[in-house]
Amino acid sequence: MNIAFKSATWSRHFHRIAWLAVALATCVILFGAFVRLSDAGLSCPDWPTCYGRAAWPTSVEGVRHATALEVRPLEVHKAWREQFHRHIAATLGVLVLGLALLAARKQRWGIARILVAAGLVAVAIPLYMKGQYAAASLLAIAGEAILLVSALRWSNIDLARVGAITLAVIVFQALLGMWTVTWLLKPVVVMGHLLGGLLTFSLLTWMAWRATDVPIRLAEAHTLRRWVGAGIAVLGVQIALGGWTSANYAALACGAGGWVGETTHWLDFPRCVGQWWPRSDFGEGFVLWRGIGADYEGGVLSGEARIAIQLAHRLMAVAAAAYLLVLATRLARIPGVRGWATLLALATLVQVGLGIANVKFSLPLAVAVAHVGGAVLLLFVLVTLLARLRSPVH
Repeated sequence: MNIAFKSATWSRHFHRIAWLAVALATCVILFGAFVRLSDAGLSCPDWPTCYGRAAWPTSVEGVRHATALEVRPLEVHKAWREQFHRHIAATLGVLVLGLALLAARKQRWGIARILVAAGLVAVAIPLYMKGQYAAASLLAIAGEAILLVSALRWSNIDLARVGAITLAVIVFQALLGMWTVTWLLKPVVVMGHLLGGLLTFSLLTWMAWRATDVPIRLAEAHTLRRWVGAGIAVLGVQIALGGWTSANYAALACGAGGWVGETTHWLDFPRCVGQWWPRSDFGEGFVLWRGIGADYEGGVLSGEARIAIQLAHRLMAVAAAAYLLVLATRLARIPGVRGWATLLALATLVQVGLGIANVKFSLPLAVAVAHVGGAVLLLFVLVTLLARLRSPVH
């Protein structure tokens, strides 16, 4: 693997484009959290336009699809957030397409395959807008299949494989974004959209570090990479639970507000509604698929089901924080990664604090968005270590 990367020949600006994509992916994730947490996720009832416009209408008179007003009244202060988020996500897609083309340029028919796949997806969008859903779906699936088959066949010497996979993830992210709107904030789709965004960020971060080629060579690199990989898995589960909590509006299921000494009993954290283990319904709380047609804005679950989701998120948070702190302690003993170990420990503690603050302060928007940012930072640290840790060259 190391020999393969030594012989790689990068495009002159590949690493710069990759780092720009990492920065933009961070913005897309955080602004997406802002849109979601400010209840603007359904403010544009159509996709990919907003009330029939490429941008967004500034008044009712500017609405091009009058039927959209029957679905949802226009709220300009929310509509611009949703459509602007779509635009920056589309810009990220263009950057990822550029990276995939640069990475595949030395593969047999590499550029042609990427362009054909992208072209199929591009043609699918206007077909979807015209109501030809079956044809649009077939074209999108065909584009995804070309990318995934190419990724399996290609070498990763010049990051062609990961470039194709990242583009495939971006395409699927667009589909999830569409389903988020058309399926009315269906929780499994909202959670998947969050996970897809963070997977895109992780792949781009890995690509950027590999292209920058600044390895940290340690004798125990192989063992440490296994520890880091396990940390990413644990963090991924916790992020999924956090996305499920948010998508089901269960963040305040155990109560909100209240501090020691106050008369209110709604929250004496870490207890839940005044109890250490209140009545909960895990079976109902973790039903992933409930069919299509219901409007999930505001949540549809019972209080006991939401309590179960919140308890699961809290328990997994304890396990994830404990593992990451143990990993940070292990890394702190090794010269060369002590700085990353310190950052990992601090980011973990801050993330725990933000989670508690979300509950104590009744989910303030700034704190909730910062909590998503904390997950991004933790992923960045772990993926960085996974990309840079390598065994010495003999």
